[in-house]
Amino acid sequence: MIRVLIADDQAIVRTGIAMILAAEDDIEVVAEAEDGVEAVDQAARHRPDVVLMDIRMPRMDGLDALRALTRPTADHIPKVVMVTTFDDEEYVTKALQSGACGFILKDSGPRLLAEAVRAAAGGDSLISPSITVRLLRQLMAPGTRRAPDTVLSLREVDVVRLVAQGLTNAEIAHALYITVGTVKTHLGNIQSKLAARNRVEIAAWAWRVGLAHQD
Repeated sequence: MIRVLIADDQAIVRTGIAMILAAEDDIEVVAEAEDGVEAVDQAARHRPDVVLMDIRMPRMDGLDALRALTRPTADHIPKVVMVTTFDDEEYVTKALQSGACGFILKDSGPRLLAEAVRAAAGGDSLISPSITVRLLRQLMAPGTRRAPDTVLSLREVDVVRLVAQGLTNAEIAHALYITVGTVKTHLGNIQSKLAARNRVEIAAWAWRVGLAHQD
């Protein structure tokens, strides 16, 4: 079971998300929080696998709570997926830079919400498609492309290119005729070389250096 904490200042939103996730056989909501302070406290108490975090909350907002939950000295570091009504690229960028492993809109629908939880628990990242397109286009604005400053193997380049296209580990494995375990090994090596915290930062690097456009 994937243990989930829901943090949102609106009770009706927390209830709705909890009902959606309750229909999933492999997901269990273990706690709820109405602000960032409570989210940090509840995470320490219940040690969830995944935290679904709103951005704008009283006392402590979602970005500050995210930074508190993902700090290197934390006793337990859950995967954090930001869930919000705000599809602003600045929020997305700050959330990813602060350690979020996913970013979806509240109107994304039940299927995407559950997929985001599973992706986070499995070490993947998921961003709502409507956000991803604009975010990556922004990274490819005039003057942003530059030559790669990190040397990757040919297979690692293949993996990076597919990550930038939004493929999951299973889809990458199928496309390259390798196992999911091998994909995860490559991703671990790539993250170390790029100093990237998650696959979204890998994708962002690929778009900046132009790998995402190569065949």
